[in-house]
Amino acid sequence: MTRTVPDTATPPRPVPGAFRAAAGAVATTTVSVLPVFLTGALAVQISAELGFDPAGLGLIVALYFGVSALASLPVGWLVERFGSGPTSRIAVLGAATVMVAVAAGARSYPALVAILLCSAWCNVMGQLSSNLTLARSVPAHRLGLSFGVKQAAIPLATLLAGTSVPAVALTVGWRWAYVIGAGMALSALLLSPRHVAAHQRTRAEPGERATAALSVIAVASGLAAATATALGIFLVASAVDRGIDPGLAGLVLTLGSVVGLSMRLLHGWLADRRDGGHVAVVAASLALGAGGLVLLATPGTIALVIGTILAFGLGWAWPGLLQFAVVRLNPSAPAAATSIVQVGVYAGGFLGPVGFGFVATHASFPAAWLVGAVSMLVAAAGMVAGRRMLVAHRVAHEPVTPS
Repeated sequence: MTRTVPDTATPPRPVPGAFRAAAGAVATTTVSVLPVFLTGALAVQISAELGFDPAGLGLIVALYFGVSALASLPVGWLVERFGSGPTSRIAVLGAATVMVAVAAGARSYPALVAILLCSAWCNVMGQLSSNLTLARSVPAHRLGLSFGVKQAAIPLATLLAGTSVPAVALTVGWRWAYVIGAGMALSALLLSPRHVAAHQRTRAEPGERATAALSVIAVASGLAAATATALGIFLVASAVDRGIDPGLAGLVLTLGSVVGLSMRLLHGWLADRRDGGHVAVVAASLALGAGGLVLLATPGTIALVIGTILAFGLGWAWPGLLQFAVVRLNPSAPAAATSIVQVGVYAGGFLGPVGFGFVATHASFPAAWLVGAVSMLVAAAGMVAGRRMLVAHRVAHEPVTPS
């Protein structure tokens, strides 16, 4: 008879140097996404020189995620083909080159846009090569936490970008912040994996890919990411529009970021203590996060604070857990599998702010948050459907043993 299996699978046996590999994955993820976060943090200083408004900054971010979505699948193939060692170093070198190019060559808004769009593939390659590094190098009982730490690198990049404003941009100029960022990227080469070679990769047979199930999860991820991305962009403006003091609104946003960072780590730690059901946990988190979005549509400071905690802590703390689950379910091709899911995440990052801003402008912020809540509930349902498809796919391709 056919053996019933949980929605996890054991990855290949870890290679030596797991701690160094995990540190390298965090460093690679941080510096490969640094160019776009630096641009956001330094937007006031850059726009004063190059002459663009907040809408121009929004266009940069939207196009950046759009290019990332287009690059995800081919870059995932390249990472699987050549291994995480070479591709992580390429991503880091690419990010360093882009930051030097911005510092030296961004003399107009079109030039800035062109250079930054060229860095989108660095972020994609850095993310996927880090996923492959963790899948091949970290012991199974620490893999969930390692993905949580890796995803915490995104807030870390935000923190580094934020500190660059008073420390560099307001003292010696914003271009020097990119030069320092390039130096940090080059220093990350010291931690990039050296021994996770391409020959350790195992070829995924057609029956193992579960492309349809992963595509459903990708669509659900896109819906969730579309709303979650709008959190960081529109939360303060929405709160001020409802009569909240701007200073308090900014503090609430900071609180949400800290909660989101902490929950990403907690999700990973708890994942290592479960036998399965990780995608189901993501779905539950999204459903509860939708409740936070409903509270954001409700007047009052208390509703704002509780809604922000739920929205950030549950509605936007799932990417690491989802990547971990996909890797466990697709141990033969972790980079290729997560690249399918990342298409949805990047597409959501592209479409979400545009759609949210349209609804908020033509209706209201509360209406936009309610639409986001519905979108997140649909995403939760999509996660459940995708999980069922993944488990059914694995059962269908499990070898039949005599009873």
